[in-house]
Amino acid sequence: MQTQLVGICLAIIGFLGTSLICGLPMWKVTAFVGANIITSQVFWEGLWMNCVIQSTGHLQCKTYDSVLALPQELQASRALICVSIAVSVVAIGLTVVGAHCTNFFHDDRLTKTNVGLSGGVVFLIAGLLCIIPVSWSAHSIITGFYNPIATSERRGELGASIYVGWASGALLVIGGGILCSTYRC
Repeated sequence: MQTQLVGICLAIIGFLGTSLICGLPMWKVTAFVGANIITSQVFWEGLWMNCVIQSTGHLQCKTYDSVLALPQELQASRALICVSIAVSVVAIGLTVVGAHCTNFFHDDRLTKTNVGLSGGVVFLIAGLLCIIPVSWSAHSIITGFYNPIATSERRGELGASIYVGWASGALLVIGGGILCSTYRC
C-alpha cells in the first residue's frame, strides 16, 4: 500500500506541474539587449500569452488575439496539454476508487484491481500527452535558435516551462508505472 501511495503522490505532483506549465508564459524566453544596456528586455512566450519584462522591472503581458493566427505547433501544444490535464483528472478519480486504502468496491477485489490498474494506465497516457508537446516545442525552439536566418537579438531559448513539463511528464509516467506494478491480476 505504501508503494501505491508513492505512485499516487508522484502522479499528482506531475498533474500539478502540467497544470502549472499550461498557464505560465515561460515556454520560450528571448533576451534582447541592445547596444545600450538600459534598453534590455526579456520576452516570454507561452501557450496562452506572451510577456515582456523591461530592465526597469515593468512586466506587460498580452494574450494571443486569434487562435487561427497561431502556429500549428502552438495550437497542438495547447490542445495536448489541456487533454493531458483532463486525462489526469480522470486518472486521479480512477486511482482513488481503485486504491487499496479506500472503501470503494471493498467486497469486489477484481473490480477494484481493474479500476486501479486502469487509473495507472491513464496516468501513463497523461504523461505521454504532456511529454509530446513539450518536446515538440523544445525541438522547435532549438532549431529556431540555430537557424542562420534568425537575428541574434531575438533568438529564443528554452524557458522554465519546458523543463517543468519534462519533469511533470516523467512524474506522471513514473507514478502511473508504479501504480500499474502494485496491482496483481
